[in-house]
Amino acid sequence: MRKRKTTYPVARTSRQPAPPGAGTEPAHVRAGVTSIDLNASAGRPGIKIGARVRIIGTGLYSGETAVVESVPGGVISAAMVRTADGKTRRVRTIDLEPLDEQ
Repeated sequence: MRKRKTTYPVARTSRQPAPPGAGTEPAHVRAGVTSIDLNASAGRPGIKIGARVRIIGTGLYSGETAVVESVPGGVISAAMVRTADGKTRRVRTIDLEPLDEQ
């Protein structure tokens, strides 16, 4: 006896009509998407080793004063700073505000 050829049902997705306006709607942008600051690569001028700075922007150490320990190279200008608590942190130079020396 010969084996019968197996037939498979048509996929359910191919039987449904296309949703109205398919392909003509604008791309959906999520609400929680982060944005990249393109000016960050330029950095802030005047940040030197040993300078006292304040960390601005958002983050855990926002508003704290710190001392610049090193300025490593990279695509986005950054500095390694030591906060008043003794913790080190790498911060973008655009997020540093030089304090006036008194």
